[in-house]
Amino acid sequence: MKKILLSLLVLAAAAPTASAQFEIGLKVSPSITSLRAESPADRAFASDGSKASFGGGLVVDYFFGENYAFGTGLLLTGKGGTVSYRDGGILPQPTATIKQKISMQYLEVPLTVKLFTNEVATDTRLYFQVGGSLNVPIGTRINDSKFYVDPATLKETKASAHTTFYDADALVGLGAEHQLGQSTKVFAGLSYHRGLFNIDSYFNDDRGFKDVIIKNSSFNLDLGIKF
Repeated sequence: MKKILLSLLVLAAAAPTASAQFEIGLKVSPSITSLRAESPADRAFASDGSKASFGGGLVVDYFFGENYAFGTGLLLTGKGGTVSYRDGGILPQPTATIKQKISMQYLEVPLTVKLFTNEVATDTRLYFQVGGSLNVPIGTRINDSKFYVDPATLKETKASAHTTFYDADALVGLGAEHQLGQSTKVFAGLSYHRGLFNIDSYFNDDRGFKDVIIKNSSFNLDLGIKF
């Protein structure tokens, strides 16, 4: 059994080498992003609006078969949205509803598998994409400012201190790719990115709120060209 498994591993490693092919290109991705927020009922954290964002960057497809590719790259993406929650105001008073518009920029490395159909029209194939991405924040704003004054404590903090230094997405997408020339292709598709980690590092840590969870979500229009 061990010899059989070893033989299969050798064949699996050798097959991609023979047919492997890199395709490199550029992509732009306008998107609608939002934040999924939840907490115990006393704080009533909730999503309270989405925002338009924009991203783009380098894409790389590594084909290990005629219809199968590993998709990765390096992208700059915008994320965020508006959340609301219950909190005290500046003066002693009944609990008020506070809103925060949180905007973030991430460096994103996709780690996906792309499955291509045979041609559905002349020089045109459909593709399906599934996997995830690793994301590192490089900028954060709250209410369009790099600093935030909490209305309940009057303490000023950096907006970047409100979010964690990492995130990751689950990703699914579909689209179409069209061959323009010998090595030039254009593509268009839709993708959904669902944040996997709680990105809050302020309410739980600095304010002492319990079990506050804030996660990213986005719907992207993916437009690009490969060379």
